[in-house]
Amino acid sequence: MSDNINNTLTVMDPDVAKKFKYWQTRTIITSMIGYAMFYFVRKNLSIAMPAMQLDLGITKTELGLFLTLHGLIYGVSKFANGFIGDRVNARYFMVIGLVLSAACNIVFGFTSAVLVFGIVWMLNGWFQGMGFPPCARLLTHWIPPNELATKMSIWNTSHSIGAGLVVIFCGYVVTLGWRWCFFLPSAVALAGAVFLWISLRDIPASVGLPEIRPAGVSQEEAEHKDTPKEFKQFVRKQVFMNPYIWVLAIANFFVYTIRYAVLDWGPTLLSEWKGFSVQNAGWMVAAFEISGIIGMLTAGWATDKFFGGRSPRVCVIFMALATFFIFLFWRLAAPPMWISTLILIAAGFSIYGPQALIGIAAANLATKRAAATAVGFTGLFGYASTLVSGWGLGYLVSHFGWNYAFGVLIGVGITGTVTFLLAWSAKADGYGLNKTI
Repeated sequence: MSDNINNTLTVMDPDVAKKFKYWQTRTIITSMIGYAMFYFVRKNLSIAMPAMQLDLGITKTELGLFLTLHGLIYGVSKFANGFIGDRVNARYFMVIGLVLSAACNIVFGFTSAVLVFGIVWMLNGWFQGMGFPPCARLLTHWIPPNELATKMSIWNTSHSIGAGLVVIFCGYVVTLGWRWCFFLPSAVALAGAVFLWISLRDIPASVGLPEIRPAGVSQEEAEHKDTPKEFKQFVRKQVFMNPYIWVLAIANFFVYTIRYAVLDWGPTLLSEWKGFSVQNAGWMVAAFEISGIIGMLTAGWATDKFFGGRSPRVCVIFMALATFFIFLFWRLAAPPMWISTLILIAAGFSIYGPQALIGIAAANLATKRAAATAVGFTGLFGYASTLVSGWGLGYLVSHFGWNYAFGVLIGVGITGTVTFLLAWSAKADGYGLNKTI
């Protein structure tokens, strides 16, 4: 924290404080559920992929290309929509994105043409990028910076909850045919959009509450709305000219390469390479995701408790652990299912620490004025990783096998750990540099 600005919240009237706490909790829980719904119409493809190969004769390279194009478009969308997400109503923005993403999945389920698959999944990637920016806006407006690592880590479990539930759900739905992996999750997502519309609101001012403000900053300053020119100048300085945000963005590439290698290819590699059934593979990938929940919470708690809010330091430790467990999974040739599952659980626990903390660190360094933009920028690099985790792995496995592909992942993990070390001296947040928050 900054030495000249105390981030303790100004004392509120007890009734106002009670109402603020209610809406803070409601916003965190509602946005968590809403963001988990985005995963139902995004990570359903991984379970459908083996059946699509058999039914339509689609190759791993083609499936990897779908994943790569989707990821690249998603990263660009998350970045572009970050600018919009910092300045528009989060409720409207998030609901529209979820509805359009569900619509893409319904169209995907009805088609059989490879070209149409690619186009629709790219469109889905764009609409998926409308999910996180409004959440970044909400969280930084409702949670003070000195609590953001802990509470945003709790929120970040929505990633694992959504991804874990959808692979279990689709693991059984796929027995009805791979197309149902798109129809039924779309119905769940549309129900989630209705829930968001009813339950979600925007920043504190939208429900008549004061903005969070550090001591020494007036309410007028805290509620100051940037002109377009002021916003651009602030973003240029606090995001694009901030070397630590660049380091976090580059590190995010390596984190997401490992995360999506397991999440996207997990059911395929576990059934082909390790010989497990698709249903068991779905549960194992879900275990990877669910253990990530504990990893996120542990990383967020450790950041605030032991590292003074300096997230990159915790990322170094967790990334090194993730690399070790991926190495262990690679080198154990034919372990029993329970050992493979335990190793995936440990890897999930480790990789989701930095996955959660990168967004938290970027949001705090950019402050709530540009949090969605900063998170979108780091996300752009994260989803560029699908060049490796999507098409790259699909190509490597097709030509050299899973063994060779995992060797590449070990190199990715080591490089990511070294990259995080470059941000070791970063401050916990950027509020001390800018009085108007």
